[in-house]
Amino acid sequence: MMKGLGYSALSAIGVVVGGLLIVMHTGDPHHPRRRKVLASLIGFGGGFMLSVAMLEMLPASFELNGGPIAVLIGYLLVHLTQHMLTPHFHFGEETHPEAMVSRNIGVWALVGLLPHSFLDGVAISSGFLTSDRLGMLTFGAIVLHKVPEGVSLASVMVASGNDSRTTLSAVSGIAFATVLGALVTPAVAVLSEYGLALSAGVTIYVAASNLIPESQHERGLMIPGCVFLGVLAFYLARLLLPV
Repeated sequence: MMKGLGYSALSAIGVVVGGLLIVMHTGDPHHPRRRKVLASLIGFGGGFMLSVAMLEMLPASFELNGGPIAVLIGYLLVHLTQHMLTPHFHFGEETHPEAMVSRNIGVWALVGLLPHSFLDGVAISSGFLTSDRLGMLTFGAIVLHKVPEGVSLASVMVASGNDSRTTLSAVSGIAFATVLGALVTPAVAVLSEYGLALSAGVTIYVAASNLIPESQHERGLMIPGCVFLGVLAFYLARLLLPV
């Protein structure tokens, strides 16, 4: 339990770092060079996350009675919160004109990310409940998209007219949701049993429907190639981590 909680807290720091990059104007993601760096990180994280979900989380989930259904529920849950109940927003650069119209856009972005961030914590905690190896791989997959997540939310909050204090509060909220997910997972029977399967669905969605498509916005082969580097990094990590 403590490992899952500790690594979830580490991943949550990435969200705060992403938010600070926007609030402190030290890492403008719209600068061409920084945008490419962010896109590369998004592609790399997408490849790593997809590999962890397909080759580690899914096999463990399918061993559970009802595991495949839980995977599907996790997938659909993200679709529901990010594309049906809230206005759509990307994990990379946030320059949509509608973000300049209403402050409510930032609030809805926060609402959409809270359950996703909660399940990030569930994923890390569930991974460690299964094995230290799976926990570390899951942590690696989650932490790689936390900085872009913080950048995304902070960008929407600022663009929709919120001040720095409100923006950092929103970013801190999704960071806390990640820690909360890890904290309650061992104590809630459904999460301790099916948390990994739910998280597998969430991870597949975030990797395949959010991160990898975002990495394809930049021209050239380098950034899409980062997806393959993420897959390679997964295999190297799996070789180095003890079974």
